[in-house]
Formats: sequence, C-alpha cells, structure tokens
Amino acid sequence: MASLDKELEPVLDKDGVRLTVDDAIATVTLTNPAKRNAQSPALWRALAQAGRSLPGSVRVVVLRAEGQSFSAGLDRQAFTPEGFDGEPSFIDLARGSDAELDATIAEYQGAFTWWRRSDIVSIAAVQGHAIGAGFQLALACDLRVVADDVQFAMRETSLGLVPDLTGTHPLVSLVGYARALEICATGRFVLAEEAERTGLANLAVPAGQLDDAVRDLTAALLSAPRDAVIETKALLRGAQARSYEEQRSAERASQARRLRDLAGVGD
Repeated sequence: MASLDKELEPVLDKDGVRLTVDDAIATVTLTNPAKRNAQSPALWRALAQAGRSLPGSVRVVVLRAEGQSFSAGLDRQAFTPEGFDGEPSFIDLARGSDAELDATIAEYQGAFTWWRRSDIVSIAAVQGHAIGAGFQLALACDLRVVADDVQFAMRETSLGLVPDLTGTHPLVSLVGYARALEICATGRFVLAEEAERTGLANLAVPAGQLDDAVRDLTAALLSAPRDAVIETKALLRGAQARSYEEQRSAERASQARRLRDLAGVGD
C-alpha cells in the first residue's frame, strides 16, 4: 500500500508504529514489513501511545501497514523460552499471580481499545495477511476497507490460546456467533469476498485501489458535521445493549442536544 503520510512529520515513530496528523486526519502506520508487521508488547505500547497523542482536531484515524501484509499477528519470538528482550516470557506470565497476569493482558489490550472512541471514526486499510492479533487490530477499528488479496484468520486456538486482544466482541457483532465460532475454532482464512458479504469488511477493492478507497471514505466521513457524527456513533454503539424503548429514549435525548446546538441554545 502506497504511503498516505510520507510528506508529514511524524508525531510518533517508534517500535514499528508511525503516527502522522494532517488536520482532521491521523494516520497510524505499521512500519515493519520485513517481519510482515508482526506484533510485540513494544508495538502495543506504541499503538496505545499513538491513541494518547491524538490532537483534538482529529476526526478520522486511518490504520494502515507497509508492505504486502497488514500484520502476520504476534511475533513468534513470544513463544520462545527467552521471549522478547526486557519483556516477561509467556512462561513468566503463566507463573505470575492471577492479578499480575490480568494486569499484563489488560495493558496489551490498551493498544486495541481506543480506536472506538466516540470522538473519532477509525478505518483499517487491510491488505494481505491479517492473522491473529492482526485480525483483532483490524476488528478494533470502526470500519474496514480491504484489498482483494486480504486473508483474515484467527489462529490463536491452534496455539492452544484464545483471542484476547478485544477481537471477540466485534467479530460476533459483525458476523454472528455461529460464524465467529467457526472462524476462531478452525483458524481458516476469510477472504475478501466473504469479508464483504458478511459485513466483516465495509468495502473490498483491488489492491491498487486501496489508498483511493480509503481517501474517498475519509472525505465522506468528514463531510458531515462533527457533533452529528459523534452523537450518531454513540447511539449506534449503545444500541445492542439497550432495549427498543431505551434506544428510542436515547434517540430523543441525542436529537434534543443536536436541535439545541443548531439553534444556538445548547449548553
């Protein structure tokens, strides 16, 4: 995927993550194509830092990756006895207390949680492999535009693990419980046609058109007033947890805020 941010001075550039900001658009790029953007605790901390570094002007965040693959998932070095330099190995984690293990996984999850903040809309531009943690990182975003060569797979179960980087909730929400279980339990590939048909992807395009498709979607999102998009996103995000009557009430409250704001009589 050609660079969307090559002319901009990075706000953050460390541990395989680069953040650039162009007014209302932020671009987070995975920058280790030699390892197919494999993930590590250091990368997760950099992703979390990118979320904390966004200025208030940002409305849309694009997540993209250099090279042929979006992300091959967790770096296999994690499964070696020594693990990553300066990081606890999986064996060390397993020997820790429940509280310590829970806190460590929660820290890792912090790289995946901020993409759905109510004040931004996040778009994952996904090409090639998006495996395991890579699949879950794409799922962390609000929207996904994929190249026709995309290959999603949730391979954690084949390693004796479960998907624990916030991917299970959006996967079930998007494709339903039965298909989500089948995808996770078998570890099979989900290709572009199925991803678009099942709602996993909002749009599938030829690989050479991925940048343009993301730019077009970004422009469309920015064409609407920011506060209206924020209110609408909050309504839709909360809909599954509310009853029909509760959602009706939430709609009324949101519209009242918008009408008062437009009339210049809001708080």
